[in-house]
Amino acid sequence: MKFLFIVQGEGRGHLTQALTLEEHLTREGHEVVEVLVGKSGQRELPEFFRRRLKAPLYRFESPNFLPTPANKRNKIGRSIAYNLLRLPMFVRSIAFINRHIRQSDADVVVNFYELLTGLAYLFCRPRTTQICIGHQYLFLHRDFKFPRVNWFQLEMLKMFTRITSIGANRLLALSFSRMPDDVQQHIYVVPPLLRREALQQSPAKGDYVHGYMVNSGFSEQVMEWHRTDPSVPLYFFWDRKGEAWEKHVDETLTFHQLDDQAFLQKMAGCRAYASTAGFESICEAMYMGKPILMVPAHIEQECNAHDAMLAGAGIVSNDFELDKLLDFSAEFHPNSNFVFWVNSVAVTIEHLVRQPEPEKAHYYTYRLRALFN
Repeated sequence: MKFLFIVQGEGRGHLTQALTLEEHLTREGHEVVEVLVGKSGQRELPEFFRRRLKAPLYRFESPNFLPTPANKRNKIGRSIAYNLLRLPMFVRSIAFINRHIRQSDADVVVNFYELLTGLAYLFCRPRTTQICIGHQYLFLHRDFKFPRVNWFQLEMLKMFTRITSIGANRLLALSFSRMPDDVQQHIYVVPPLLRREALQQSPAKGDYVHGYMVNSGFSEQVMEWHRTDPSVPLYFFWDRKGEAWEKHVDETLTFHQLDDQAFLQKMAGCRAYASTAGFESICEAMYMGKPILMVPAHIEQECNAHDAMLAGAGIVSNDFELDKLLDFSAEFHPNSNFVFWVNSVAVTIEHLVRQPEPEKAHYYTYRLRALFN
């Protein structure tokens, strides 16, 4: 079968999932004919993605979260207003996506949570089967347990998620743990898509705290904590433009530009992991048995962090309070069931290559109706 990937470019999780899935499908004899990735002025596409991707890569302008002036937590209201001003550009992107779908001769479009894919299926009605993949589709599952969060922001998140899936044949919800499928909503729970390199690491307990921040403004919190206890080695990854590849603040604090191999090597050897609660890196840390501190940057990551906490991954905080992480790590016990769950990735492939359900013809109506429920 031939697949076309459309990937949201915000953060690193969707990108690494796309790389992993391309590798699995190619090994099974399938072909990824093209990969379309959303872009914005806020992020740069990581070099490791360009280097590892086998299929032809094309970019298009896409909506994205707008960080606060301090480049820490994202503001939903400001992001909506900012993206509304860019609507004419997004209309061109929708036409771009539709054109590539129709010209690609792909059997299946795999949508990694890109909003404009759903809108392309709504307005342009390409006939190619679409399957959505992402942890966010678990938010639509009848049994998902949410944290106490802002009601309006949560409803906006659900609405956004539903729009990404307009026209989709099925939704593959990446999950920290096994859950029953929600067949009525076409949601199938599948294991995380972790890179082969992550699965092949040899974890060891080092003396340093490893970290990643999706918004580099959180570095101020890290440096403030570091000043209180400079004896604990810290090695954090970020994507701050204009900075050196590796910035040594002093002997025990280093910031590194995002790099897939270096990130995994540091993860494998760390004492504990601190993160802005992106799904992918939490899964990698869980697989390697590392205790985690999760500092959500927006509503989606608040849901990720709560779900991971229920799965025994770690603790949640509003700030990079690394002393709490170190205290937690002393009593931490890894979730061994998670390793077996991740290794059952064949479940995901089976859902991708399965023939479309017969009700596909009226599924547009179902997805539109679901937006208002």
